[in-house]
Amino acid sequence: MITQYTRAVLALGSNLGERNDTLTEAVADLVDRPEVRLLAVSPVVQTKAVGGPAGQPDFLNMVISVETSLAPLELLKHCQSVENKHHRVREVHWGPRTLDVDIIVYGDLESSDPVLTLPHPRAAERAFVLYPWSVIEPSATLNGVRIGELAAQAADYRDLTPFDGFGDFDGVPTAGAV
Repeated sequence: MITQYTRAVLALGSNLGERNDTLTEAVADLVDRPEVRLLAVSPVVQTKAVGGPAGQPDFLNMVISVETSLAPLELLKHCQSVENKHHRVREVHWGPRTLDVDIIVYGDLESSDPVLTLPHPRAAERAFVLYPWSVIEPSATLNGVRIGELAAQAADYRDLTPFDGFGDFDGVPTAGAV
């Protein structure tokens, strides 16, 4: 039996708790299943919250590229189970969260299903997704445009900063900060 794998891009973000540790553990959790194989991991960037209530802590964001034999809705369910493992609470739309995992693309699939719209409906406007993705897949396109170009045009592009990897909690450095 030959198993069919599809390439998918997942965006991860966290702005509560030990953000960097959460992202690291979430990557491991996402690829812990044999149906999900890790292809690439982007660098981590720090960003201001986009949308949602004012005064949120800064986000750490990253993108991973995987290949999966899971169907799109199965992959979504898996991503949500990893969010739940990391105590994701859905009380406020676009509110603070320990972990957010979004499916950005699933192969070339286009879907307007309200449960899982593909490509992700706001990805083309978000540098915090596009820039890390462009680092691991520089030739990737979204809606026919190179993702690096889209990142540079995104309103949040100037707010991106590299994350140095030192400890943090809720967007405030706890160690190694000068």
